[in-house]
Amino acid sequence: MRRLARGLAAAVLAVPVAVLAIVATAPVASAQDNGVGSTPVLGWSSWSFIRHNPTAANIEAQADAMRDSGLAKVGFQYVNVDDFWYQCPGSQGPNVDQYGRWVIDATKFPPSGSTDGIKVVADHVHADGLRFGIYVTPGISAQAVAQNTAIEGTSYHAGDIATTAAEKNYNCKGMVGIDYTKPGAQEFVNSWANQFASWGVDYVKIDGVGTSDVPDIQAWSAALRQTGRPIHLELSNSLAISGAATWKQYANGWRTGGDIECYSCESGGSSYPLTSWSSVSSRFNQVASWQPYGGPGGYNDYDSLEIGNGAGDGLTLDERRTQMSLWSLAASPLILGTDLTDLDPTDLSLLKNRDVLAVDQDGIDASRVVNSSTQQVFAKTERDGRVVVGLFNTGNATQVVSTTATAVGLPSAPGYLRTDLWSHQVTESGPTISADVPAHGVVLLRVAPSKLTFLAPPATTLVVGGLSSAVAGQPVTATESFTNGGVQPVQLAKLGLAAPAGWTVRPTSATSFGSVAAGATVQATFELVAPPPATLFQTDTVTGTADYRWHLLIPQKVSATATVTTGSSVSAPYRTFSSATDAPASFAQGGDQFGISGAGADLYSSSDSYSTTYLAGAVGTTATVETQVASQQNLSGYGKAGILVRDDMTASGTGPEGVILFESPSGGIQLEWNNNGGTHINAVTPPNGTIADRVPVWLKLVRDGAAYTGYYSTDGSTWATVGTATVPGQADTQDAGMFVTAHATGNPAQAVFHTFTVKDTADGPGPVSYEAEAATNTLAGGAKVSNCTACSGGQKVGFIGNGGTLTFTGVTVPVAGEYRVTIAYLDGSTPPRQVMVSADGGTPQTLTDTTTGDFNTLGTMTVSLPLSAGTNTIEFANPGAYGPDIDRIVVADTPG
Repeated sequence: MRRLARGLAAAVLAVPVAVLAIVATAPVASAQDNGVGSTPVLGWSSWSFIRHNPTAANIEAQADAMRDSGLAKVGFQYVNVDDFWYQCPGSQGPNVDQYGRWVIDATKFPPSGSTDGIKVVADHVHADGLRFGIYVTPGISAQAVAQNTAIEGTSYHAGDIATTAAEKNYNCKGMVGIDYTKPGAQEFVNSWANQFASWGVDYVKIDGVGTSDVPDIQAWSAALRQTGRPIHLELSNSLAISGAATWKQYANGWRTGGDIECYSCESGGSSYPLTSWSSVSSRFNQVASWQPYGGPGGYNDYDSLEIGNGAGDGLTLDERRTQMSLWSLAASPLILGTDLTDLDPTDLSLLKNRDVLAVDQDGIDASRVVNSSTQQVFAKTERDGRVVVGLFNTGNATQVVSTTATAVGLPSAPGYLRTDLWSHQVTESGPTISADVPAHGVVLLRVAPSKLTFLAPPATTLVVGGLSSAVAGQPVTATESFTNGGVQPVQLAKLGLAAPAGWTVRPTSATSFGSVAAGATVQATFELVAPPPATLFQTDTVTGTADYRWHLLIPQKVSATATVTTGSSVSAPYRTFSSATDAPASFAQGGDQFGISGAGADLYSSSDSYSTTYLAGAVGTTATVETQVASQQNLSGYGKAGILVRDDMTASGTGPEGVILFESPSGGIQLEWNNNGGTHINAVTPPNGTIADRVPVWLKLVRDGAAYTGYYSTDGSTWATVGTATVPGQADTQDAGMFVTAHATGNPAQAVFHTFTVKDTADGPGPVSYEAEAATNTLAGGAKVSNCTACSGGQKVGFIGNGGTLTFTGVTVPVAGEYRVTIAYLDGSTPPRQVMVSADGGTPQTLTDTTTGDFNTLGTMTVSLPLSAGTNTIEFANPGAYGPDIDRIVVADTPG
């Protein structure tokens, strides 16, 4: 029996070699026939990691690492220098030589004797057996025009061909257009291309081009051809899909979107993390849209492959597999943006996976066959008839992703053999092609019809359901579903479920099955009880397993995990409710802390989806509701967390809508309401981004009849006004609660609130804070906003004085009188500075501050100003010198 099992397993292991070997195919003809581009390029670019400081030393080091790491052996060939290789003295444009071409920055790329510094590096790259690329932007430097430099080999000059229109050069600036109808224009680009060819350039990226730059693209395409050197031409970035035929006619590749780097994620001068999941997942739609346009000669470019530096990539391991799989299915250039001198071993193994690289190098663009909020499926038929299928899970939990043989273009067959190109495992299946796929992950399969399915074990899936949330001490039921997706039965299946220490698990149904037929599903249920969580929301993982036999002899096993969020129950008089039915909601309470986890498309316009912990009937015609949003997770974009007041909290979409005061990563701090007695939010103040988002933040909503006024505070004591809304048709008694809406269907967000109080009086806000950088203020004469880590809103206003003024608008007080105004400022000068302060255009008062030592340390000073009832302005100025930088002002709530 053992010999039989070993022999059968050996036969199965032979299948991928004998049946599913990669078949080399000849490239097809292309519109762009310049000797390169028959397959997508594989290489590396300096932009993502090295960014602003390419040098001969660090470019040569990357080339050596490409050679020594084994990347060159699997096909990675190009080492490309991006921007910042040339001299840029300022916005007047790059420095130029006697023929108007950019001058090499010799401090970064020193010459060797009479050999230019770029050629020195190119020679080093070529000596490594690799190819060398360089960066350029359209047009001609304004410095060439100012100097009226000659055009090499002609009697023409820069002034004869230049226009006054600005061309894009993102970092240096100072490029102007070329009129290609003028004699000498093509010759200028030819001379530049000839120079690149003389340096040994094999790849040119022309950045900042678009539909208006077609003449530049045509000129560069022709110029590179006339050099006689095969040079790849790449266009960047965000090229219009309407021009796809043009890009393919003149170039070998074109960027379909913006940069993949997550510039906002970086800190401390580091390029890490290089990208983010949102940057990668945004490419699914691009790949689907651009599918018809790539192919031998020219390929759709989805930007850098950010794999190589482990956690520095900014992606989980599953997300890295997803990026490489999607790019490969799309036959995109694979240009690494990572540091090749510090390669993570696991990432290197991904990059050297020849099966996956072959999917990219077949030069065929995959089509999308499934498009949902949490699933994407792409497939392409290779030239030998086999189909490569990518099953992508864009959701936040493991799930089964499925399609069919018919949907991906396979012919009808008794069965199919499928090779997982990441795990290299071979299985067989019927007409359904499915797999357990981790969150943000992929299963990449090569599938072919076969009569030899008996040589491979059936493909199976396992799902653990019903466990997204649990309440400590209360039983919850998990359902484990095992599906045999093959054409052969499996035997002696046994299902199990394991949970972390402290949990109790017991089966509540049969867990053993003598046989599971082809295409059949069996289920078992388990009761679980979670222990008290260590935190308000505790996340644990439970693991389901299915052990079974194939051909009755060969043991097989499949496992699946489920993430469970556990909280302590919410105590009376608080109640919970969720109208966000796209994902289960969770609620927790620990003393005066409350946690809410919920999804929901939105709480605005036609959507009324939210999850809330609330007090029924707590708000009368006068009331003050207050809480602190202490923290949040997975809340992004226009997701919201804050205070919700409405007549009936459970009447989502059917009863009168009320008022919400909230923080939102994209919207900022805002007040929204219904202004016509309807059932959905339809009004907002202030506009998105006016008040920058911050967490933690204190929120206070005051009702006085039909008027609702929102305030926020960064310290819990001084308050700033968000806005006031008149809301018709509200009941005399209303519910009030804390709420979350994720603005991401199927993907819950979490928020933690600290304290929740409702008083039956319409309290004033107390001292009110006004941020200097608020968009509603008026800055004039050179005053400007800048970042400030010590400041309450993370920003301040500087350059006040010498003509620069800062005017706070909308400073509101209840009655006229003299009000104490506290000024938070920063002054690193010696002697200290002076500023003149006036209210409503009145007589200014001159204040002399006390130096704070630097311009990132706060100080305060107080002045008494006469303010009128209602809205006022307060201006800061100094006609003869600069005053201190201003963070904010705090205005007392009563005169005196």
